[in-house]
Amino acid sequence: MTAAVDDQVAITNTARPVPSRSVRLYALDALRLACALAVVGYHLGTSWRLDGVHPPGYFLPGAAPVLIYGFLGVEVFFLISGFVISMSGWSRTVREFAASRAARLYPAFWAGVLITAVVVTVLPVTDGVPVSGVPSLGEVAINLTMLAEPFRVPLVDTVYWTLWIELRFYLIIACLIGAGLMTGPGMRVLGTGWLIAVVLAPALPSTLMETVVMPGFAPYFIAGMTMFLLRRDRRDWWSWVLLAGCWLVSLHHVELRVLDLRPGFAVPVWPATVLITLAYAVLLAVALGVTDRLAWRRLGVAGALTYPFYLLHQRIGYSLMRTVHDHTGWPAWLLLTGTVIVLLAASWLVYRLVERPLAPRMRRRLLGRGRAPGTPRQP
Repeated sequence: MTAAVDDQVAITNTARPVPSRSVRLYALDALRLACALAVVGYHLGTSWRLDGVHPPGYFLPGAAPVLIYGFLGVEVFFLISGFVISMSGWSRTVREFAASRAARLYPAFWAGVLITAVVVTVLPVTDGVPVSGVPSLGEVAINLTMLAEPFRVPLVDTVYWTLWIELRFYLIIACLIGAGLMTGPGMRVLGTGWLIAVVLAPALPSTLMETVVMPGFAPYFIAGMTMFLLRRDRRDWWSWVLLAGCWLVSLHHVELRVLDLRPGFAVPVWPATVLITLAYAVLLAVALGVTDRLAWRRLGVAGALTYPFYLLHQRIGYSLMRTVHDHTGWPAWLLLTGTVIVLLAASWLVYRLVERPLAPRMRRRLLGRGRAPGTPRQP
């Protein structure tokens, strides 16, 4: 998840003048919201059993075969992350980059962990779900560090697995910045070597390879980075070739992901390949400036909600839908719609009451009080 990608700075094609102030890419906010809704549709519509017994197709026979492809929202989140995190790291120091990422990720995450722990304690769901159990105080505490997975501690909500992948990508970018290689040539060399490692990974299986290379999802990060370079210079032939390679490898990995799904009904591969290709095309259009004139500010708020929405949706959604279903017997489509509305409202509260006040303060603390990102250090 997704991960949070909110630092949108203006990087334009080198053939065009650089604007004097940053420009928010509102099309990315729309794409992020679409991805979040897709993931929620997948989790709440197809990845569990509403009554603990019947498979997803029983309650949503028409919608489940469509909602199943919502798992691709995670892949597209990584694609967007590769693009925007490259923007975030460009022309920043390691400290500025780390402060920006920490301030963006942690406040909403802390709220998400605590709220989810409370809800699953009060409204536990045990049957027909991919994740159950009430987390202990110790498990909650370790989850708050965002390092529960490498410490082999159960996740309060299994959707947090994407954050560990994001953190490793951030570390790669931080290393590039620290080595002075956050440049066009440096990023192209990294992307090429990384993609080669992804292709070779099945022949060289190891825990180290899996941890560092992240072969299942690396092509999306690399593709996003490459699109960032193409935004700076669309005449860069190396980046075009690298992007094509990422797309081909992604198609193979998407096929494997679809074949691994077992929802109780047939899941054709071709819609997934079409959807991931469409995602590549949309983000490429954004990168090349096709959507730069889009300036619907409400999309900025929608984009801001996607991170807390992602953090809150799965286990809280299971608890809410199961509880209301047991007491009312309402149809699944109504429960799903109502739950999404409630979760969006909760996400707005987290954004308004937690993220907005805490993130700037945290960033200032990490950078040194009173110094904004990008300003020179005092001697």
